[in-house]
Amino acid sequence: MKSIKDNEFQKEVLSKKGLVLVDFWAEWCGPCRQLGPILEEIAKENSDIEVIKMNVDETPGKAAEFGIRSIPTMLLFKNGELVDTKIGFSSKDSITSWITSKK
Repeated sequence: MKSIKDNEFQKEVLSKKGLVLVDFWAEWCGPCRQLGPILEEIAKENSDIEVIKMNVDETPGKAAEFGIRSIPTMLLFKNGELVDTKIGFSSKDSITSWITSKK
């Protein structure tokens, strides 16, 4: 799992083959901090998905571009195309099922 800035989005998300989950979060967001360890587990257990974190306070450009109004918000990309969005805290099982349904 890695953190990226707006200027890295093209290379790290849109140019990647396969699934990329982008987590928009902030340090001050309680549910975001709860979600972090869950996403780390998912990233470790699923080598076929890249998990990227974007701090909305540090990377406001992409958050605005995708209309992120609530955090945490997860965007799921497949081969560079946005395929789905999940807003709010979710359990590991819920996120895993969501990812699997988009493979």
